[in-house]
Amino acid sequence: MKNSLNILLIEDNLIEIMKMKRTLSFLDLPHNLVEAKNGEIALNILEEKTNLPDLILLDLNMPKVSGIEFLTILKNSDAIKHIPTVILTTSDHQKDLEECFKIGVSGYILKPLKYDDYVKKIEAVLAYWSINELIKY
Repeated sequence: MKNSLNILLIEDNLIEIMKMKRTLSFLDLPHNLVEAKNGEIALNILEEKTNLPDLILLDLNMPKVSGIEFLTILKNSDAIKHIPTVILTTSDHQKDLEECFKIGVSGYILKPLKYDDYVKKIEAVLAYWSINELIKY
């Protein structure tokens, strides 16, 4: 039995947010999606410590607080560093990939151009994390 996930999507691009919502709807997945348009908003959501997400999907290229800056703050906080964080980005720079894994990212997914490929990747990521035993606070 798959678990329903509370997902925090940190993404500044409205089209990408709509694509994620459309994908969840298309796949008929029961997950709860909370959106943050940048890392600063996401940190405010996480500071409340009520209803922490089970999974964070994080874009790298964002205004105010970049994905790597957000990830660094997240992984340096004992209260929230346990939350699995998967990078969802267009950046295929080896430097970004290495930096994210060094900080402690749970996965690094390149956003494909074709929507069908995007759906398959998102379905696989969410299926994997929905069967994991996740820490609940």
